Amino acid sequence: MDRIQATKKATALVAQMTIEEAASQLRYDAPAIDRLGVPEYNWWGEALHGVARAGTATSFPQAIGMAASFDPDLVQRLGDVSATEARAKHNAYSAHGDRDIYKGLTLWSPNINIFRDPRWGRGQETYGEDPVLTATLGCAYVRGLQGDGPVLKTAACAKHYAVHSGPEALRHSFNAIATEQDLAQTYLPAFEALVTEAKVESVMGAYNRTNGEPCCASKFLMQDTLRDKWQFEGHYVSDCWAIRDFHEHHKITDTPEESAALALKMGCDLNCGNTYLYLMKAYEQGLVTEEDIRTCAVRLFTTRYLLGIMEGSAFDQIPYTAVECPEHLAAAREATEKACVLLKNDGLLPLDLSKIDNIAVVGPNANSRLSLIGNYHGTASRYVTVLEGIQNFVGDDARVFYSEGSHLFQDRVEHLARPGDRLAEAKIVAEQADVVVVVVGLDATIEGEEGDTGNAAAAGDKLDVLLPQCQRDMLDAVMEVGKPTIICLTAGSAIDLGKPGEQANAVLNLWYPGARGGEVAADILFGKVSPSGKLPVTFYHNAHLANMPDFTDYTVKNRTYRYLEQPAQYPFGFGLTYGDVYVDAATAEQDGDHVTVCVEVANAGTVDTEDVVQVYCDTIDRTNGPNNPWLVGFGRVFCPAGGRATIEVSCRISHFTVADQQGVRTLEGNPVLYVGTGQPDTRTAELTGRSAMKLSLELT
Repeated sequence: MDRIQATKKATALVAQMTIEEAASQLRYDAPAIDRLGVPEYNWWGEALHGVARAGTATSFPQAIGMAASFDPDLVQRLGDVSATEARAKHNAYSAHGDRDIYKGLTLWSPNINIFRDPRWGRGQETYGEDPVLTATLGCAYVRGLQGDGPVLKTAACAKHYAVHSGPEALRHSFNAIATEQDLAQTYLPAFEALVTEAKVESVMGAYNRTNGEPCCASKFLMQDTLRDKWQFEGHYVSDCWAIRDFHEHHKITDTPEESAALALKMGCDLNCGNTYLYLMKAYEQGLVTEEDIRTCAVRLFTTRYLLGIMEGSAFDQIPYTAVECPEHLAAAREATEKACVLLKNDGLLPLDLSKIDNIAVVGPNANSRLSLIGNYHGTASRYVTVLEGIQNFVGDDARVFYSEGSHLFQDRVEHLARPGDRLAEAKIVAEQADVVVVVVGLDATIEGEEGDTGNAAAAGDKLDVLLPQCQRDMLDAVMEVGKPTIICLTAGSAIDLGKPGEQANAVLNLWYPGARGGEVAADILFGKVSPSGKLPVTFYHNAHLANMPDFTDYTVKNRTYRYLEQPAQYPFGFGLTYGDVYVDAATAEQDGDHVTVCVEVANAGTVDTEDVVQVYCDTIDRTNGPNNPWLVGFGRVFCPAGGRATIEVSCRISHFTVADQQGVRTLEGNPVLYVGTGQPDTRTAELTGRSAMKLSLELT
């Protein structure tokens, strides 16, 4: 069924409803209309990295880890896994009369906000700081979720539209001010791509205001840009209870009726929250018309018809046995393998088990399930922590000593014990070992969404990019022992490990790796798998934050790799492997509105590995745009030890353009391309010993 047919059916159905019935369907918990054969439907579903909050489901790495794969084909497959399991659950739940929250086919994912500031707690939900990477992976996930028709497998949602990335504590009243240049260059491109290319079925408005207008009632965002410029045909949904913020926090309306009317007339079709319970009062007061209500209802029922909810589809036959099936678990494992980023290795990794008798595993996240899953997660039938992964891998071939070492976060334990009460044990087990694996970091109780966390910021954001003090003390104590040490980091954002990071022999960033992430961590540590992930965000030195604009300032000056004014701790796009892959030759050829970059890579190392070829662009004598070359294309390639491989990377010429102060994008001069396995910056060259290859182009 195409959209025209679905809209005709929706229009005919809504025409049979009373105005009260039509208004009732604009709530996320839409009631049944028995006389018309309309079942109840709850629109609220989550699938950020696997189906969430609906019981057992396959658990992928958190979205920021999925982004580190730089693999859109994989991300699309993960979207399809989520859609299949959502269908399986919906079919089974519906058969039991359960149509409650999180059990529908409208999945409010992906989060394509730009991770502009490393302090933002919800940055873990995003695909990082780069618009091209975010757009590419976001489109891939949407295509996986929605399928290729004619019936939508599930309905994806691009959120949170737009200019939304903290602070969490202020989000209900905050006004994000963004220049037209930054809107065009940074904040809107991914949303435009998901709407115009991936045909995402829904868009969710953010809590905050953007340039004075609430994002769930913004003429600029919703009408001028989304509907008129981008020709969006799907439905618009508010973030949860965001419309209530109009009168309670933003103070742009005085009553719930006025808030409901403002959102509705601007085109917010669906209310996650309860403010649309006042729609009929708003109608009676003349604030909205019957046409306003029916227009939104038609959009929502168009989605229901496209999903086959109203008339059934072949997807209704997907059995519950699809949930956590072997194929889905294998896809999740592949995602974790490609997500982990090796930040440092002096040659200690991979570990040679034949030369190890005793291993010490230390740290508050070594045996933590919470550190595997991040926020907006599902429930897995099995979890494997890093400690368990190492224990399972070595079996009886080595002794594994364990110490929690410290608490995760000191403020929670002051009434229970001294923050340093486990330091002695950490040092003792380190003294027994031939090698020490320290697992530190955060979890979703420290960084995450406002209301879900209990950290020092009291709202989910971080105050800095350091580890909690108790973990820093523990790291110092372990490093004093002087044994070969690997730091494994579990977090959804940039962390500055400080001096211990410099002292450690290796640093492996696991992100929140998924329910069975400990298996993959062990496989990487012992060389069964070569790490191949790349950073989708810049890892800053903590001191750099003092040179950034205030967290509430949405200018991108000195933020993200594109505007960075000083060397990063670890740059965007950086990640080591157990091989030594480099670009040996590259050519570029224009083909219409694309440039194809043909790249030959060689692996001078002794280990087979995958790596990520990255293409960055700059233009000569330009007056606008980022400070530094920016990503325009990328692709994964497998290269055997001592061997070579070829990959073609297709780059859109539109990605070579820059925005002026009025937000108009133009190509300022012929582009210069840089091709490598990381950025063309001095810090990446310093860390890898390799420089990107430079190609000059003359476009026709």
